[in-house]
Amino acid sequence: MRVIAGEFKGRRLVAPHGHATRPTADQVRLALMDTLAPWLPDARVLDLFAGSGSVGLEALSRGAAHATFVERDPRALRALRSNLAALGLVVRARVVPADVRRALDTLSRAGEQFAVIFLDPSYQDPIDPVLDRIARAGLLGPGGVAIAQHLTKQPPRSAFGELTATRARRFGETTLTFFRAAE
Repeated sequence: MRVIAGEFKGRRLVAPHGHATRPTADQVRLALMDTLAPWLPDARVLDLFAGSGSVGLEALSRGAAHATFVERDPRALRALRSNLAALGLVVRARVVPADVRRALDTLSRAGEQFAVIFLDPSYQDPIDPVLDRIARAGLLGPGGVAIAQHLTKQPPRSAFGELTATRARRFGETTLTFFRAAE
């Protein structure tokens, strides 16, 4: 696995061993980042269920100012921290080693807001409760975008509070659904 484009293009990323995490495929990550191009310059990014951090690292490589990574698996956390150190991105990142639901509550209480939120839970975890919690917590800044990666056959609802689905990109069994926050 490598960084696809930007400042760190071609740099190798460490992935955790085992089946607990599944990295976002290069084709999906490329389409995601191309779509997010208008939001990335100087953006604050939240990468939920981050795994090795490939999505947030790609965003940083393409000009995001800061990324917060939320992950609870110890092997994935080791890979994520190793990737941040290898790319010299420790100062532009924060790692939250916690369950996503608990982390969202903590970030909300701290008044955090992000321009881009990406979530890719395991396919056994329902995605709607996480999107609902993001909407209720006010974590997505005005005009921001949240992207949910999910099984094509299990799409999320089309709206969560002020978050409204605006498009979906299908890649076989995987789909990215994009939600926009009200301006």
